[in-house]
Amino acid sequence: MDTVVMPQSWWPSPAKLNLFLHITGRNANGYHELQTLFQILDRGDRLAFEINDNSHIALADSLPGVPDEDNLVVKAARLLVKHTGTDKGVTIHIDKQLPMGGGIGGGSSNAATTLVALNNLWNCQLSDEELATIGLQLGADVPVFIHGKTVFAEGVGEKFAPATVPSAWYLIVNPGVHVSTPAVFGEPELPRQTPRLAWSAYHYENTRNDCQEIVCKRYPEVAKLLQWLVHYAPSRMTGTGACVFATFSDQQEARDVLAKLPAHWTGFVAKGVAESPLQLKRQEVNTAPDKM
Repeated sequence: MDTVVMPQSWWPSPAKLNLFLHITGRNANGYHELQTLFQILDRGDRLAFEINDNSHIALADSLPGVPDEDNLVVKAARLLVKHTGTDKGVTIHIDKQLPMGGGIGGGSSNAATTLVALNNLWNCQLSDEELATIGLQLGADVPVFIHGKTVFAEGVGEKFAPATVPSAWYLIVNPGVHVSTPAVFGEPELPRQTPRLAWSAYHYENTRNDCQEIVCKRYPEVAKLLQWLVHYAPSRMTGTGACVFATFSDQQEARDVLAKLPAHWTGFVAKGVAESPLQLKRQEVNTAPDKM
């Protein structure tokens, strides 16, 4: 019999946008040095966790095209076991809403939610800093979702500075192509010497996404989407793509453009938030009489 997951058992795994992405160099290990502004959204995937005492870690259902062993959720749970020595196990349910390879943080966010939730449910009592250190082994974006704030980030994405940005609504559109992040960062023509930006001088208008031109050349559908969307609002690719976002001050304006979207593209409207839904869920669980 299939397990019925109660509504209060779901943990949010929010999407993010890179409002800009500058590549400022490469370090001695070959990793790209970045500057970016992470905006957490109020929409995303959901995960639920069935705890067991037999050390078994598994997914309730596999994601299409992703072997369980390669899923960042499974890797996150196993890293937490390795770090803490717990003998607990878990079966993880994923309600997948975000597109994979879209540049909006789906896999990294799922990994972060797994670490935060299991830290609570397994009573590991690790700090966010410890969780972020574990998460960084899975990807540069994972610590951002663990901390759950809108932040400027640099280095390989692990150095944070608090950020305050105007409240906005975003239309996020998926052109239906999967962009390989390693392929983008391996492109010889990728800009790698963008001058470093002083955070105090940040304005959306004086930034860009250094990956956008390369992606548009490799994936014409992304270029077509940008050309269509920019007619309605300031628009830009997020991360290494393929998703593109447009910025609105009004929710209804964003929904009106969503309604005009050609049928071969998919999208959703979300609000930028200063604090992640994941952090709010953790606060709710920690103040509840019994942990969920």
